[in-house]
Amino acid sequence: MPVTTPPAGTVTMFTTAWCGYCRRLKAQMERAGVAFQEIDIEQDPESAQFVVATNNGNQTVPTVLFPDGSTATNPSIREVTARLA
Repeated sequence: MPVTTPPAGTVTMFTTAWCGYCRRLKAQMERAGVAFQEIDIEQDPESAQFVVATNNGNQTVPTVLFPDGSTATNPSIREVTARLA
């Protein structure tokens, strides 16, 4: 599926099933009421390519895509909420 920017007020989080940092950020976003779409890059090759392109050739997760098209790699919940404000 092609990578598109998320709607205003939401984020897209690229993850893997085994990533502890991803699980932590997902739980924090759920508690904070941040709406997000989660995409497992191991199940979606186009998303994996996006993550690699975003992270200098590395499949680093979590990578978060914001509505303005910017990204953050392994951001804190504070950074996510601040960038959505």
